Amino acid sequence: MTGFPHVRPRRLRTPAMRRVAAEHHLAPSQLVLPLFVREGATEPVPISSMPGQVQHSRSSLREIVARAADAGLGGVMLFGVPSTRDATGSGACDPAGVLNQAIGDVVDVVGDRLAVMADLCLDEFTDHGHCGVLDDRGRVDNDASLAQYRAMALAQADAGAHLLGLSGMMDGQVAAVRDALDGAGHQGVALLAYAAKYASAFYGPFREAVESTLVGDRRTYQLDPANRREGVREARLDVAEGADVVMVKPAMSYLDVLSDVAAGSEVPVWAYQVSGEYAMVEAAAANGWVDRRRTIQESVLGIRRAGADAVLTYWALELAGWLREDY
Repeated sequence: MTGFPHVRPRRLRTPAMRRVAAEHHLAPSQLVLPLFVREGATEPVPISSMPGQVQHSRSSLREIVARAADAGLGGVMLFGVPSTRDATGSGACDPAGVLNQAIGDVVDVVGDRLAVMADLCLDEFTDHGHCGVLDDRGRVDNDASLAQYRAMALAQADAGAHLLGLSGMMDGQVAAVRDALDGAGHQGVALLAYAAKYASAFYGPFREAVESTLVGDRRTYQLDPANRREGVREARLDVAEGADVVMVKPAMSYLDVLSDVAAGSEVPVWAYQVSGEYAMVEAAAANGWVDRRRTIQESVLGIRRAGADAVLTYWALELAGWLREDY
C-alpha cells in the first residue's frame, strides 16, 4: 500500500474489533412480532405461503406471546381473522370479536412485559376486503371509514391495547382516532401511523394469512411505489395529527423512504418487513440458494441501518434467540 502507509481500515474488521466498531446493532427490544388469531380455531392453522407462520387459536396465541415476553421482544402486533364479515366491518368494533378478545387474552398473559399492539383497519373484517367503508358507487368513503375507525379504536383500547396500528391510509385517520381516544379517557393509548404504506405487490402472502376477500387493489388510498417525497409528506402530516410513532411499509424496497423519514422525524420511526419479503427469503433458503440465518440477520440489520428504530418482522422470535446466542 503506497501513499498512506498507516491507513489500514482492515484493522477494525478482525473478529474482536467488529463487535465494538459496529455502527448498528440489533436487540430483541427493537423487534415486534406480527401474529394472526383465527376465530374458532382449536389449534394453529399453517399459512402455506409463509412457511413457519400460522393462524393462531386463542390458546396457542397465549403460548407464543408468553415466549415473546420471555425473549425480551419489544411487542406483538395482533391481526384478527373473523369467521364472518360484512360491508362495514362491524366485527372490528364488537367487544366479543376475535381481535378484541385476542387483545384481552394477550394483556392477561404479558401485562406490561411487552407492548400489546393491534391492527386498526377494516380489511380483515369487511366482506369486500377494502380498508374502509364503500359508498353507493363502490368507492372507499374516507369520512365514513373514519367513523368506523373511531369505534374500532375505542373497542381496542377498552380491551387493553397499549398501541393501535392505523394501517388503513385514510386521510385524517390519526386525528380522528386520537380525538376519539382522548374523549373517552384513553389518553395513554399510543398511535402508530402506517404513514408511508405503499400499494405493494409484497403483501400477497399476508392476504392468505387474513383470508382477504379483496377484489381489485388499494391504489386509491395506498401510496404509489414511484413516489419518494410523498412518504415523507405523509409522515409529517401524521405526526402533526398526533401520531406517536410512524411507519414505512414495506421495508426492503423502500429503504430510501425509510431513511428520508427517519432523518426528519421527531418521533420514533418503525418499518414492517412484510410477508412477501419473508416468503422470498424462506423460499430461497429452502432451495439452498442463500444461507437462511445470515440472510435474515442481514435483512433486518439493513432496515435498522436505514433508520428504523424498531422492525416488525415475522422472524422476531427466532432472531431474538440468535441474538442471545451471539452475545
